[in-house]
Amino acid sequence: MTFIPDYDIRFSEESDFSVLDRWFSDPSACDPFPFGFEERVDALKNWIGFARYHASLTGTIQDVPCAIGTLFLMPYKKVAHHCSFYLYVEPEHRRKGIGTSMVRNLLHLAKTRFRLESVHAELFEPSSLLSILQKFQFELFARQENYVKINGRGRPRLLLEHFFQSDRGMHSS
Repeated sequence: MTFIPDYDIRFSEESDFSVLDRWFSDPSACDPFPFGFEERVDALKNWIGFARYHASLTGTIQDVPCAIGTLFLMPYKKVAHHCSFYLYVEPEHRRKGIGTSMVRNLLHLAKTRFRLESVHAELFEPSSLLSILQKFQFELFARQENYVKINGRGRPRLLLEHFFQSDRGMHSS
């Protein structure tokens, strides 16, 4: 990671909604996510709503948010062993190691605070997040060609998962 003066990570606060809303006021910011520009307000409220459970992290530079990543915890005990996550890094702060730092910290949070077995991500190619996820041994488990049309072009959807335990949830009988 490139040294970034005054870079830090804190738990997100519900007031960070205004930061997400500002970032996603540009329709192209929604392209890498499974929600469209019209649905963004509800999606962003859901995104930042996990802050109340300390399941969301905000990267800051000089106390100004530059990235927000959130674990989308499952509400039912039967599926509470895994979750998905979203991560957004402001375009001017990309390719500096912030995304890698955020993923590392989200995985640590998922494993230690929430004791999850796995974390998964949904991406639409091309995605700059793919190379970061591969560094952390996320495994591709599904690829759907032409899953979504963005700007009139069909893009594939990739589903990846990171497992914390080597047995991958298999139990001996």
